[in-house]
Amino acid sequence: MEIVHDPGRIDFLARYLTQLKKAAAEIDLRGYFQWSLMDNFEWAKGYSERFGLIFTDYQTQQRICKDSAYWYKELICTNGKSLGE
Repeated sequence: MEIVHDPGRIDFLARYLTQLKKAAAEIDLRGYFQWSLMDNFEWAKGYSERFGLIFTDYQTQQRICKDSAYWYKELICTNGKSLGE
């Protein structure tokens, strides 16, 4: 199995979702969804930037879960318990 490391994505999501969790204590927040599940074509950047949780090999169309996908799965399974207070 191939591995795609993306510690920057995990760091970004952890910081973003920690702040969202804090905001949820103050506002009527009904949900959140991760913007991009897979790397894909973006009108402004084409295929030059990758930001999804799942790596897409554009030549073979193979999909590989990145480290951030496994991190996000654990976050969901624990209802965000690993996020800071």
